[in-house]
Amino acid sequence: MDKFKQLESFVAVATLGSLSAAARAEGIAPAMMGRRISSLEARLGIKLLLRSTRRLSLTSEGSELFEEAQRILRELNDAETRISQGSIKPSGHLRISAPAGFGRRHVAPLVPEFIAAYPDVTITLDLSDRLVDLIEERYDCAIRLGELDDSQIVGLRLADNKRVIVAAPSYLQEYGRPNTPDDLAQHNCLSFGNQGNQARGWLLKQDGELRAVRVKGNMACSDGSVLHQWTLAGIGLAWRSLWEVQEDLAEGRLVSVLDSYAAPANGIFAMFPERKHLPLRVRLFIDMLKARYASPDYWSPAGEKTTLAS
Repeated sequence: MDKFKQLESFVAVATLGSLSAAARAEGIAPAMMGRRISSLEARLGIKLLLRSTRRLSLTSEGSELFEEAQRILRELNDAETRISQGSIKPSGHLRISAPAGFGRRHVAPLVPEFIAAYPDVTITLDLSDRLVDLIEERYDCAIRLGELDDSQIVGLRLADNKRVIVAAPSYLQEYGRPNTPDDLAQHNCLSFGNQGNQARGWLLKQDGELRAVRVKGNMACSDGSVLHQWTLAGIGLAWRSLWEVQEDLAEGRLVSVLDSYAAPANGIFAMFPERKHLPLRVRLFIDMLKARYASPDYWSPAGEKTTLAS
């Protein structure tokens, strides 16, 4: 039997002065209320109530337990109230992981805003391109790009992640523009290390089907910002997320190619160990990211500049 249920029943009986009154208040039979009190006395090994034909009275141990039980139940109720009403004032520490490039541009700028809104929350933001283990490393949330492949964690899609193949105008002027996916074999393709989909090839859509196109090049890097700089320098083609290169495209520093072969967007996800009992501070942070990313203006170059400057 639930220990707290036994305490609740004991407090009710002691307060109302009878088993039948306490049973009526809870909507159960007096016999069941009696069994709860007997079980509590048996578990503690002490007599709590003295029964007479007219009324119940507390033993000295019962009086002591009555005061302590009232305090325990009151503190439990207060704790539940604070948690259930946490939307008013969330608190605690929030540990977040995000890819270095994306986190630098689209997570980190929002952290001060979140702290300003909820000053009783503290945040640690880990920017790394490695896939952290949320459970073993005790992260509350991880932002990930791509498709979900971990059945042990839960993901919420925050936004679409469109990818494009880009090159600097100087590269295209010297080496020409690829017109079909097969033309990539004749180009210097800068790869993102050996991680993720790029290890299997650049994903393109051709003749109605997705195709992983194997590419080759003389330079690869596991840091997306370095790869970005190499592309701007005219060294080769790169397959990058639109959020990273959209400002360069808008201002002509980069040009997209093979747009008609672009694969459908994958996702930007918030990952967490489980959906049930998600702490309020985590829910609110995820809600803020989702609301911000859902804004049509957010992903425009102007919208990104505003966010970064705020």
